[in-house]
Amino acid sequence: MNTPKKLFERRKARVRSAIKAAANGKLRLSVFRSGKHIYAQIIDDVKGLTVASASTLDKEARSQIKKSSTVEAASFIGKLVAERAAKSGISEVVFDRGGYIYHGRVKALAEAAREAGLKF
Repeated sequence: MNTPKKLFERRKARVRSAIKAAANGKLRLSVFRSGKHIYAQIIDDVKGLTVASASTLDKEARSQIKKSSTVEAASFIGKLVAERAAKSGISEVVFDRGGYIYHGRVKALAEAAREAGLKF
């Protein structure tokens, strides 16, 4: 019987394989969402490095947001990761939503990153 965890891992693998096929060497904006926090990383899969990252646990984010598990917090993290990517000279990425549905906090993070200048 398939448990929710197994189903999530299958969705995650399916999304990740489609992204890697379409990436053509682009960096990947990966999102992890927990019950309390949201994390975003820009990853170079060729080198195996994290180029830029942001989360609701960062000091800068903690001072700006009241509650870390809201859509507003996710959009702030999207802007923050896009700004950090721009400082590193990154303008184009591929969005990796993992096994999450493109809805709510994940969607807010993606839209805020687009508004802040990331292209995907």
